[in-house]
Amino acid sequence: MAIPVNIEELLHKRKIESTRIEFKTGWNPDKIYRTICAFANDFDNIGGGYIVIGVQEEENTGIAKRPVTGVPIEELDKIQRDVIGYNHKIEPFYLPRIDVQEVDEKYVLLIWVPAGVNRPYNVRERVTASNQSPCKWYVRNGANTIEAKGEVLDELRETANRTPFDERGNENIEMTDISRALVLDYLQTVNSRLVADFEKLSLSELLSQMDLLVGPTEHQLVKNVAAMMFCKNPAKFFPTTQVDIVIFPEGCIKNPNNMIEVPKIVGPVPDMIKQALDYIKTNVIKKRIIKQKDKAESIAFFNYPYQAIEEAVVNALYHRDYQEREPVEITIEPDKISILSYTGPDRSISIDAIQKAERLKSRRYRNRRLGDYLKELQLSEGRGTGIPTIQDELRRNGSGPAVIETNEERSYFLIEIPCREGFGNRVLIGNDFIEPLNEPLNEPLNEKELMVLKAIFNKKVLNRIQVVECTNISESTVKRIITRLTSGPLKLIEREGSRKTGGYVLTDKGKDFVKSMKD
Repeated sequence: MAIPVNIEELLHKRKIESTRIEFKTGWNPDKIYRTICAFANDFDNIGGGYIVIGVQEEENTGIAKRPVTGVPIEELDKIQRDVIGYNHKIEPFYLPRIDVQEVDEKYVLLIWVPAGVNRPYNVRERVTASNQSPCKWYVRNGANTIEAKGEVLDELRETANRTPFDERGNENIEMTDISRALVLDYLQTVNSRLVADFEKLSLSELLSQMDLLVGPTEHQLVKNVAAMMFCKNPAKFFPTTQVDIVIFPEGCIKNPNNMIEVPKIVGPVPDMIKQALDYIKTNVIKKRIIKQKDKAESIAFFNYPYQAIEEAVVNALYHRDYQEREPVEITIEPDKISILSYTGPDRSISIDAIQKAERLKSRRYRNRRLGDYLKELQLSEGRGTGIPTIQDELRRNGSGPAVIETNEERSYFLIEIPCREGFGNRVLIGNDFIEPLNEPLNEPLNEKELMVLKAIFNKKVLNRIQVVECTNISESTVKRIITRLTSGPLKLIEREGSRKTGGYVLTDKGKDFVKSMKD
């Protein structure tokens, strides 16, 4: 059975966390089945794991040694027959996915162990024993498999039965709701071997091999995560699954009536993430370059670092509760971007950790399988790294730290990302932001004054009549504007040449002022 992850990604431990991958030089059923049991129990809610047999690990690197050792071809059939019997020694019954793949002109056996629906699982201590060896529970501790005892076993029994929402089957989702085109696009993106067999397989066979079906053969249900990822309209099953972007040019408190609503963003979760980020990247994120006095180097920074916004948007759609009939809301104001999602962080995260906004690490993930998909698409880096990444990117950009807010009921999660200081007095003309450099204006320039500056910048030299013709501003108003721009602390324009042939040109400060919107 083909596995929906590329073997090379596993051998190099890319995209999938190293703790979810275990290499075995040879077939040792007793140890391997303890690891299968541990991955199936998925104590840390990371999505199970992968066991690659026929591969030796490089010392102190954790990476597969190449060329691989391989499994002799004559042993493969016997191993796969043995597996059928050993599976019955796991209680309740569990069926790992097995695939034979060719690597370095040799064969390796790949065992995919998704988190089990009927956790917790136990397995015979020695599956190869002819007598009935005792049943034991196993969990992963980092990169090791250990027996679950005492408090760990109690917690395993308590938490493992809580199947995350995205892993549950949904009676309302039909096969016809899942788009084969979206499935193919995903498999091609992650370079899965399933692409080779895509045309030969029915949709139900594809979803089965991707572990997106649950239940007995006679009544299999499509998992919620399949609709989140591969349905063109997941809101059909999870109402109000959308992203709302609202802009308050003057701030929602100062002037709540001045509001711009962007058309709602809908579709599969990866598409919503990409559409929201594309909009913000194109229409909101701006770069500013400041030329320092007496220095050749310029200072460059952004109003918002893209990577920080990316992490915040991904986290909002990854961790939101898809049973809540509320959208993800992105509010853009002059001094900050706020991203609101429902519900809030898990109760295993303390209020103190939330207020510090440094690292939020939860034992229980609401949508762990959705997170796996986003990681494989390189939209998310890994568990617990989102908030540190946001704060690091803001720090590098010279911005203030992000602030996180929730309530006692944990009914919402709000993160506010501050605008970098230096963009607060920006003025929008058309699609351009321009703002003062180095020295502030006593009074901000109005739109007509900025139009005059741009006209002179474009034409190099303009007299008063030519300014009127270029801007369609009345001559009396142009006269007042020129008077102001030639005086004051900045002196953005100056007169050059004779009365008859000369005109107004930008000073060096005026050129920097207008160029700032070009950058």
